[in-house]
Amino acid sequence: MSELKEWEFYKTLLETTNAIPWQINWDTKEFSYIGPQIESLLGWPQDSWKSAQDWIDRIHPDDRDKTVGMCIQLSDDGTDHEADYRALTQDGGYVWIRDVVHVIRENDKTIAIIGFMFDISERKSMELELEELNKKNQALLLQDPLTQVANRKALNERIEFEFKRAERNKRPLSILFIDIDHFKKYNDDFGHLQGDQCLIAVAQLLKNQFSRAYDFVARFGGEEFVVILPETTLEDAVSSAERFRKAVAHLTIPNLMASQHADITVSIGVNTHGAGQNYLNVSSFLQSADQLLYQAKAEGRNQVRFLS
Repeated sequence: MSELKEWEFYKTLLETTNAIPWQINWDTKEFSYIGPQIESLLGWPQDSWKSAQDWIDRIHPDDRDKTVGMCIQLSDDGTDHEADYRALTQDGGYVWIRDVVHVIRENDKTIAIIGFMFDISERKSMELELEELNKKNQALLLQDPLTQVANRKALNERIEFEFKRAERNKRPLSILFIDIDHFKKYNDDFGHLQGDQCLIAVAQLLKNQFSRAYDFVARFGGEEFVVILPETTLEDAVSSAERFRKAVAHLTIPNLMASQHADITVSIGVNTHGAGQNYLNVSSFLQSADQLLYQAKAEGRNQVRFLS
């Protein structure tokens, strides 16, 4: 095969592949070559790719600095590399590109870089969908499926974080342990499906009553709920607990038969870490609040108990 025919063969091969070949002279930073497929993919004419600056300007602004900085450094160092980024199209959209770059060196100096651009939009779309799905799955792992408030696992993580933050900033941290009174009897009288509706209604009321950005509501288990109140004194926490206890008396529970009436009440234990009442660790803090709840239940229920 003659040299001319060999070049035509390779040129045809390069220009009929889905990947887009290119080459840049590293001294001048000008394109020595870029495949004509670039126009069908991005809309920019083949002859508009003059220099590396054209490539830079056509990278999505959110990806530009990171991609360019990495490619320049690795090319100067003589390291082959890959880069995923969004390339802007002439009509204002973008395409996800994977650039596979090979560095050509002479005398320990980079003289050119060559590579192939691959359209990875479909693959990237799938990756992003999977990432979003994983985030949702992670969120579900931290959410009680019935009441749609945080679950025990999420509570454990949050209380550890808030306890350390309260100690670091020397700020009060309050907690409410809440139990629906005589819930077993409620289930026996009205059925477990109606019991579920009761739990959902109580959880929703908790979210409405404790709605500051840093308030945290969780289902502890069964008919017990916990509310974490950062930056909240014992006095304010007790007042909030009393407001909630009274609001429960007016709670409307869906699906309850018109001929039946259910009086729902709650018992609440309230405790505060800081401002004179300090605990060595999260466990002792939680245990003290739980004991206050059981004190409220032992003394007749439908009341708030706290350390005075």
